[in-house]
Amino acid sequence: MKKRVLILGGGIIGLSAAWHAMRRGFEVTVVDRGGSPRAGCSFGNAGMVVPSHFVPLAAPGAVWQGLKWMWNPESPFYIRPRLSLALAGWSWRFWRASTAARVRAAAPVLRDLNLASRAIYEEWAAYPAAGPGDFGLQTKGLLMLCRTAHGLEEEAQAAARANELGVPARVLDATAAQAMDPAATLSIEGAVFYPRDCHLDPSRLMAGLEASLQAGGAKLLFNTDITGLLRDGKNLSGARSNHAEFRADQVVLAAGSWSPQLARELGLKIPMQAGKGYSLTLPDPRQLPGICSILTEARVAVTPMGGRLRVGGTMELSGMSEAIAPARVRGIVRSFCQYYPCFNEADFTGIEPWHGLRPCSPDGLPYLGRSEKIPNLVIATGHAMMGLSLGPVTGSLVGQLLDGEKPGIGIELLRPGRYG
Repeated sequence: MKKRVLILGGGIIGLSAAWHAMRRGFEVTVVDRGGSPRAGCSFGNAGMVVPSHFVPLAAPGAVWQGLKWMWNPESPFYIRPRLSLALAGWSWRFWRASTAARVRAAAPVLRDLNLASRAIYEEWAAYPAAGPGDFGLQTKGLLMLCRTAHGLEEEAQAAARANELGVPARVLDATAAQAMDPAATLSIEGAVFYPRDCHLDPSRLMAGLEASLQAGGAKLLFNTDITGLLRDGKNLSGARSNHAEFRADQVVLAAGSWSPQLARELGLKIPMQAGKGYSLTLPDPRQLPGICSILTEARVAVTPMGGRLRVGGTMELSGMSEAIAPARVRGIVRSFCQYYPCFNEADFTGIEPWHGLRPCSPDGLPYLGRSEKIPNLVIATGHAMMGLSLGPVTGSLVGQLLDGEKPGIGIELLRPGRYG
């Protein structure tokens, strides 16, 4: 008889875990609070797979840069002031984690995870019938576009560290960068090119994963809120929802920004803040870049998706609020138009902004591993802005953990119990 696995969360992490578990012969049920059409973090993001992003969110200088940005309502980062012990504790841990030593330890782990994830995406793209089908994978690399000489100097230093870690990077002047993307007019000082980065269409990926899981016999239940977790001694025996009860031999907690409240019910501490991000998608842009880019000073991502163009960014810590802040959306649009001068703000008139709540741990690293208190619980959450990039490898590692195997990549730094 197949062992039953209940996966709490149907974003990219949950579906990737479900796909790998199903391939290993588990009987899989996925439960997610979202409805149809689905629109969480896994759908409206920039669709980037980024081995270049080996520096975690908590890094030297991040706190002071964040404090400077706080005074500008259109800046890439904002914390809504509020009385919250959880936010205070998270901020303290973030500050403690923002050290050079911590970054040096984390960088090889994030590099290995991203490269392994990229390899799975390439495998899925090469054999679409065995995976999520055609999800628009483009392996053209990524440009880090710099508007200022100072920004280019900082990115050149990051490129040097990348090359030392075995992540290829090349510094370009403005002419060379423009030559790499002739379809779009750029107003920049220069760029850094990362050839191992790539991009895809997240909505097509998620639809393909859902179809593959359903074809393989997995149960996918949406519009389903988990109202309680069922215990059997030290283990979990399943969960209770607003519709039914689900029994399982093992449980995977992959509920993104909603994970902490489920963890608290189990007496587990996984500090998290929801980092709200926004994106706008132009259906018929006046220019269509051929390669995905990040606007370094503005922290804005730009991704071509078929004939569409997606522009997204910001990190807004405002609790679980789903409200859209017009100033933050305006900041994204204005920044984009500075780097791509053939566009203007009027191009975005009438474009409905998407938003998602990204699960951010204090040290910028995911929570991934077996719970130290509940033997049959695997935790996979807290991927912040790298959920799509790290989704496939996270799913693969979850599959190994469910099967009792030693993970193929060292994940000690990602221990779910590292905060207590």
